[in-house]
Amino acid sequence: MSEQLDCVVVGAGVVGLAVSRALALAGREVVVLESEPHIGMHASSRNSEVIHAGLYYPTHSLKARLCVQGREMLYAYCNLRRINHRRLGKLIVATDPQDIDRLHGLREQAVGNGVQDLVLLSTDEVNELEPQVSCAAALLSPSTGIIDSHEFMTALQGDVEGSGGTVLFDSAVSNVKVADNGLRFESDGRPFACRTLVNAAGAKAQDLVRSLIAGVPQRYLAIGHYYAYQGKSPFRHLIYPLPSDGGLGIHATNDLSGAARFGPDVRWVDAINYDFDDSCRQDFVTAIRRYFKGVDENKLAPAYTGIRAKLAGPGAKVADFNIQGEAGHGVPGLVNLFGIESPGLTASLAIGEYVRAMLA
Repeated sequence: MSEQLDCVVVGAGVVGLAVSRALALAGREVVVLESEPHIGMHASSRNSEVIHAGLYYPTHSLKARLCVQGREMLYAYCNLRRINHRRLGKLIVATDPQDIDRLHGLREQAVGNGVQDLVLLSTDEVNELEPQVSCAAALLSPSTGIIDSHEFMTALQGDVEGSGGTVLFDSAVSNVKVADNGLRFESDGRPFACRTLVNAAGAKAQDLVRSLIAGVPQRYLAIGHYYAYQGKSPFRHLIYPLPSDGGLGIHATNDLSGAARFGPDVRWVDAINYDFDDSCRQDFVTAIRRYFKGVDENKLAPAYTGIRAKLAGPGAKVADFNIQGEAGHGVPGLVNLFGIESPGLTASLAIGEYVRAMLA
């Protein structure tokens, strides 16, 4: 006989934990099932740890709405819980004068999304802030910051457990099926049933429900490499090029200790493998040198990789978040979160509220 549960969230990455927190605080009896031995072992801990302002995404898209809302929620949560973070600000640079119009377009997009604080800077104004940066012009985003993502996830886990929820590790979920009053599934060979199942399994989200619902969206995987830059960071702000195919370009970020790193690139892959391919070094040097002429490639040290699960493949327009409730797939009690890539970390608390409202 199946053990009966109220609400199960599959995946203890940052989004799964944020959704679990929102549901637990709303009074649901939440059990989080994570196949790995620790929280956030995939995309949630293999990223740039940036708090995004919300300027890139199409107006009224879920990415735009939840990023802008989530940014404010995240800064407030970090202050309340004393999570290590810093509002450093970001420069988006146009390295060629003919790209300055793209900066104007980005600012218009940002205003449409409710981001009102961007400032267009000339070359001289940029060099006053960042003497090492080479560019024709730049946009300053004061609302962009960095965060200790592990501290954040640990705080979310504490909120879930403090509200009566449970987070279980080494607990893979399989064989999800429709039941009389919700769904049933297996974990560690044991049968379970639940009223509500939230599929926040990241890159494995499609596989979890492929046999349950029709029209599961195609998943594409892109690996990104990160290089650490040895010595003191040459920058005080985050430095971003203009967006490129599949991502935001190889950018420079500082971590909370003040060290710099560069990345990620975008390489399309067929499977999850975090091995570091140092043959991409010269591509990195070429990309970095466009805005940082003084880069010393001997200071670039392989750091880590991350894999993003995307809903649009090579050359395609970047896809929006896909958060499916019963209206989208016809299964009562099931919520699927597909394609929650960047700005998923920034938007996570807002995504939690969005799912809570869907299930209310």
